[in-house]
Amino acid sequence: MHASIDLTTADFIHRLPKTETHLHIEGALPYQLLQKLDPEKFNQPQDCWAHDFKWKCFEDFEAHLIDHAVQWFTTPERYHEAAQVIFAGHLAQNVRYVETSFHAGMIEFLGIPGPEILDAIRSAAPAELEVRVFMGMARNSYNETLAPVLEDCVNWDGLAGIDLHGVEYLPLEEWTPKLWAKARDAGLVTKAHAGEFGPAAHVREAIEVLGTRRIQHGIRAIEDTSVVELAIESGATFDICPISNVKLDVVDRLEDHPIRQLFDRGLRCTVSTDDPFSFGNTVEDEYAALSAGLNFTNEELKQIAKNGFEVALVDEATRAKWIAEVDAVR
Repeated sequence: MHASIDLTTADFIHRLPKTETHLHIEGALPYQLLQKLDPEKFNQPQDCWAHDFKWKCFEDFEAHLIDHAVQWFTTPERYHEAAQVIFAGHLAQNVRYVETSFHAGMIEFLGIPGPEILDAIRSAAPAELEVRVFMGMARNSYNETLAPVLEDCVNWDGLAGIDLHGVEYLPLEEWTPKLWAKARDAGLVTKAHAGEFGPAAHVREAIEVLGTRRIQHGIRAIEDTSVVELAIESGATFDICPISNVKLDVVDRLEDHPIRQLFDRGLRCTVSTDDPFSFGNTVEDEYAALSAGLNFTNEELKQIAKNGFEVALVDEATRAKWIAEVDAVR
């Protein structure tokens, strides 16, 4: 989805120092790597990259993503190679800071130790880009194989935090709040996908039961004023992916996206791509969507960028430097 903006706005967006705080590494698989594996099979652009494409349901989207991801992500070296391409794409868009997650299910599926995947991604980060890696897990991931992994991950060197992924219709299980508290006690940051396909009550649950202040998506909080107020009062940040929300039909049209109202209410929002393999989007496309579809001014786009730097897991001097650079863009 490439929003129609003038060249001046496009140039402004490009020059703006930016963050990406909601990115699934498997869902960011560079298509050129699949083309390298099988040039004939992957010789055409994907239909899902069309600006007006919509996935029929989350399950179709997930099946498509997994079917392709498992063709590439088979070793730590493959994670490293993909991450190198992904991070180079960030630098080309003047992105300075990235938070990305890999899925715990891949540890089970591939039989690769989680720390090896973590190190493969982290070691791919170029010097000019600050990268923080999270491990995501589904609401039903606590099985015989993964339970010990999930309990141990809080001790992994270099893991920034954990994130709750996947379908929201599964109930929150007893292990989850305990693990989220354990992670925070170990100094990790906790996130949760909530309020995407699930109701506003899931955002409340993420804040009050899981204790997280980093909500991935969160947009259906708009359906309950008290939940929006709770999010603002608790200092929560919504890491929102507008193009993903439209293509997955959580929101019918970009022009109706709740980020406009949430931002206007004073909730801290960031924008990211989510799973660009399945949406054909870039970070710059997300900013263009806010500008063209939701009438965000350049000053408001600067605030979106600063919001990302405000929650970045960096020292205060680095944060202040980046925010000053955003303020200097004209």
